[in-house]
Amino acid sequence: MTDNPKCEPEDKLKPVFIEAFNLDDAWFQTVSQILDHGHIYTITRGSFKDQRRLEFDYAFVHICQPGHRPIIPLMPEGSSIPAPSSMEYVEQYMSYLLTGAKQPGEDYTYGERLTAQPLKEQTGSLNGLIKEMPLQVNQIEEVIKIYKTQGFGTNQAVMEIGMPSDIKLADPPCLRIIDTRVRYGKLHFMIYFRSWDLWAGFPSNLAALQLLKEYMASEIGVGDGEIIAASKGLHLYEYTWEYAMQRTKKTVPRLQTPAKQASKLEPL
Repeated sequence: MTDNPKCEPEDKLKPVFIEAFNLDDAWFQTVSQILDHGHIYTITRGSFKDQRRLEFDYAFVHICQPGHRPIIPLMPEGSSIPAPSSMEYVEQYMSYLLTGAKQPGEDYTYGERLTAQPLKEQTGSLNGLIKEMPLQVNQIEEVIKIYKTQGFGTNQAVMEIGMPSDIKLADPPCLRIIDTRVRYGKLHFMIYFRSWDLWAGFPSNLAALQLLKEYMASEIGVGDGEIIAASKGLHLYEYTWEYAMQRTKKTVPRLQTPAKQASKLEPL
C-alpha cells in the first residue's frame, strides 16, 4: 500500500470553520477571520464589476444560539463605524422572504421562490408540442406540513431558491437553498449562499432567516434551533475594508491604501 499523495499548501483551497454563540458573535468573528484568511481578487463578472473583493475560499459558520438577542451586529458605544444592519431593515426584509410581491425590474425575489415558486415543466406530446405547466407551491408551508403530519425522520424537508434558468440572469440569486432538520426537539437551518456580502448582507440575511425559523418552529411545535451557513463566496467589498479593520481593531497592511501603507514606513 502506498501513501496517498498530498496537496501542497499553495495548491489547495483553505476552508474556514467558525463556531459562534449568536448572530452578533458570528458576524464579528467572520469579519475578523476574513481579514486574516481572505484572498483579494478583482471581479470580472457580477455586482461591482472591476472592483476588488476579499473572499474566503469556503466558509462554514455554525451558530449555536442564533435566536439569542441581539440578532443584528452591535457597534461599540460612541463608534463612528456605520451599523451594517438594523431591526427596521430586517423587518422590512421579512416581506421579501415571506411574500411573492415583486417590484418592477426585479427578475425574482426570495419570497416568490419560497411561497409561490413559478416552475415550468416541459412535457412532450405525439405532435411535438411542448406545454408549459405553471406549478405553484408554498415551500414554507409544505415543510411545516411535512414535519407536523409525517414526523421528523426525513431528509426531504428542503426549500430551494435556485432554478436551472437562473444561470442566464445577470444577477442570479445569492441564497440557493435552505435545508432543514428537526433534531433534539428543535428546528435547525442549513443554508447555502453562492455569493454573500459579509458586511451588510450576512447580518441582514441571517437575522431575517432566524425570524423565519422561529415562525416555522412555532408552527411545527418544536424549539428554535441552530444555523449552519456555508458559502464559497463570502466576501468583503473594498469600500468596507477600513470599517472592518476599525471594528476588529486590526491593522492589515495588504488591505490598506497605498497612502496609509506609506505612512507606516515614514520615520517618527
